[in-house]
Formats: sequence, C-alpha cells, structure tokens
Amino acid sequence: MSWHNILLVARREVAQVMALKSFWLTLLLIPIALAVGPLLSERLEDDKPTRVVVIDRAGGEAAAALQARFVFERDQRTLAALSRYVRRHKLERADPQAPWAQHDRWYTPADVAAFRRAGGLDAALARIEAVKASDTPSFEQPPAAYDIVPATGALATATGPALTAGAERLIRAEKDAPAAERADVVLLVGERYPADPTVRLWSNEQPRPAFVASVQEVLTAELRQRLLMGSGLSPQQAAAVQSAAPAIAVTTPPPGGGVREAMLVRSIVPIALAYILMMGLMLSGSWMLQGAIEERSKKLLESVLACISPEDLMYGKLLGALVIGLSMLTAWLGAGAVVAFATQGAIADMIRPALAPVTSPAAIATLIYFFVMGYVAISILFVGIGALADSMSEAQGYLMPILLAILLPVTFLLQAILSGNGGALVQVLTWVPIWTPFTVMARLGSGISAIEVIGAGVVLAAFVALEVVLLARLFRQSLLAQGQKAGLKVLIERLRPAREG
Repeated sequence: MSWHNILLVARREVAQVMALKSFWLTLLLIPIALAVGPLLSERLEDDKPTRVVVIDRAGGEAAAALQARFVFERDQRTLAALSRYVRRHKLERADPQAPWAQHDRWYTPADVAAFRRAGGLDAALARIEAVKASDTPSFEQPPAAYDIVPATGALATATGPALTAGAERLIRAEKDAPAAERADVVLLVGERYPADPTVRLWSNEQPRPAFVASVQEVLTAELRQRLLMGSGLSPQQAAAVQSAAPAIAVTTPPPGGGVREAMLVRSIVPIALAYILMMGLMLSGSWMLQGAIEERSKKLLESVLACISPEDLMYGKLLGALVIGLSMLTAWLGAGAVVAFATQGAIADMIRPALAPVTSPAAIATLIYFFVMGYVAISILFVGIGALADSMSEAQGYLMPILLAILLPVTFLLQAILSGNGGALVQVLTWVPIWTPFTVMARLGSGISAIEVIGAGVVLAAFVALEVVLLARLFRQSLLAQGQKAGLKVLIERLRPAREG
C-alpha cells in the first residue's frame, strides 16, 4: 500500500467532485437557507391584528367593554411573554417585586393593573436594560390580536339590507385596501340589547373560537352587571361580584426545561447530523458513481491500474469520499455556529441550547467517530457498486434497493426518537451496523448509555473492517472485468479469497 498513490487518487476524486456545480450548490444550500430563512419568515408572517368594526346601538357600553377586554388580553400576553423572557435570561434582579419577575402564577387583572401602574412595558424594559448583558436579545412584544374600531359613516346607522350590504362590503375588501374600507369582522349590538341579547357577526372567514368566546364572556358579564344592579346592588358591589375569581398559581419548567421541550431541543443537533449524514451519502454516492462509470467508459482504469494497485485506488476513492463528506459537514456546521453565536433572533436562541448536549469532549468524539465510520461504511457500498457497474442505469439498479434499505428504517427511527419512543426499533437499529451511526447520533440528545455507545462503536468498527476486506477482493476481481454481467453467483465468487498458485 502506497500512501503517495492513495493521496493522489483522493486528491483527484475531490477535484473531480469540486468541479461539479451541483457540489457547490449543495454546499451553499444550508448556509443560504439559514441566512435567508429569518428574512423570509419575517416577510411571510402575518402579524396584522384582526380588524373588528363594532356597531353598538345600545349606548356604547358593549363596545367599550370589548375594547377594554382585548387591551387587557394583550397586556396579559405581554406580561406572560415578558416573564418567560426574564426567566430564560435570568433577569429577575431587574425588579424582583414586579409581576413579570414572579413566574409561578396565572396573571390576573390585579397583576395587569399593577403592571400598568408601574409604567407598563416601557418601564419594565428600562429596568431590564440596566441589568441585561450586551449579547442578550431584545424582547419582542406579542402583536395585538385585535384592532377594535367603531363603525363610521352610513354603516353606523344603516338597517336591513343596507346594513348587510355594508358589512359584507367591508369583509370582502382586499387586504391592501385602506383600513377604513375593510374589516375582518363586523359585530352588531342591536338597539334592543339587552332585552334582545342577540349579537350578530359578519366575518371574512371562520372566526377564531377564542374571539367568539371573549365576545360572549364580555357581553355575558355586561348582562350580569345590569341584572345585579337591577336586583338592588350598587355598581361597585356588582363589579366586585363580577370580578371575584381565584388566584391560580401555575408552576412550569423554565423555557426549554420541560421534559418534551428539553428533549426536542437537545435532539436538534444530533438528529441534524444524522440527516446530514444521509444527505451527504446520497449526494456524494451519486458523484462517486458518476466518476467511476466515466472512468470505465473512457477506458481510464487500464491506464490507472498500470501505475497503482487496485487496493491503492480503492483506498484513495474512500478517502476522497470522506474528505467531500467532511467538507460539507464543516461548512454546514460552521454556518449553524455563525447563526447561533454571531446573530440574534429566534433561530439563534434555538440553536444555542441545542448545542449543549454536544459540547463535551466525549460527545464531540462520539459524533465524529460515528459520522466518519458511518460515512466510510456506506461509501464502501457505493465504491463496490462503482466497481460492478458498467453504466449509470446498471448502477442505479444496484443503488436504489440499497438506499431504500438504509433510508426507510432511518426515517422511522428519527420519527420514533422525536416522539420520545425508545422502543424495540430503536434498540435493534443501534446494534445493526449499517444503521448504527444514524441511531447512535440521533440518540445522543435523548440519552444513550456509555456501554451502548462503546459496544455499538466496536461492532461498527468490526463491520467496516470486514467491508474493507470484502471490497478489496471485489475491487480487484471486478475492475478489469468490464462487460461481464455480475450475477449473484459471480459476485459470490469475487468475494471469496484469491486462490494461491
């Protein structure tokens, strides 16, 4: 075995693949997606509030109550989101007595009122700004869910068919129409309300159940207020009865700390590496096969084998395939690291905790070992197909069954791990060498014992060693047997040890 010859072959394989446009497009695919994804998501995200036009002909109290309710709901959501933000970044010291620094609770109207008295979101962010680190991402307030506006013009006084026509004209208007000429929902409170408690809705789509429930709750409370006052209670007493509610303490794990949430976050990088291994193998395998078929069709193998041994050619091809795979892995992981540590935003906030399970030396060594060994194990199959096939159509005939046999169980495996299922399928695939790399890498996030990792690594190493021995025999016997169809009997003969003498 000559390392000089092996390196020459590997360098030629790498140069041949790098000359392909498809390689560079593939290499840049994930970095471009990571760069463009947040921009597209911001543009595609529809964060405009639902525009609700209210026609209140019962004195205006119902419209005012709805407006107050939806403002309260937004402040409540803002308070909850701010609490999660403070808890995630450990910023409670900004104001330990503030409602947003006290997490185990369901925020009540009293909490919202205290939040408003303290200056609302602006005052809270000013306190947080004084203590947060410079690399802490900024808080993003949840958008308003609803924009409640009173009806204007002819619609405010229209009745009968004119009312229906005016409401339908608003809800059928284009999204880019001026705000005064469109609506998502038109709500009518009749002049006989509450004697006739019917409230009519026109909507451009099926209204959200939460919106209908809020409208019903607000108007129900308004009706009860009137009934309580009618029974002799003062407005203050009626309001006290209406607002009586238990204070609910809610205990939740910190952001990313829930069992399922933490498992999903910790599994992002290991499962992504398993997917990268699959993608890299499929792509580099097709490139390797294409190069091998071209060499045979152009009669280049005879010239190459006149200078080097079949074993050197085989090892060179395997080394070239490994270099291609590692270059793609490095580029993709590098792009992910840049997004995680050099940028801000939702993707960066997700990637940073996802890197936690793969930052220890043992985890890094495990990932590198199983990625490299898995790449070699599958690449050996592709090199063997390249040695057997004389055309791409013949190579595809060998390749498709192998790819299906590898990818289908891996697909089911990854779904099982994401769903938290560590059953028999996961345990079996851990010890079947052809699927071992995918299984072990994917299980690093959800948990796998050191004994299983070591045992699976030994089994995989023995499998690769056996593959190399069999491939060397197949390579030597098949390279110059051009034009001979390799049936099962011939294939078995080529895999047997060469006879002496």
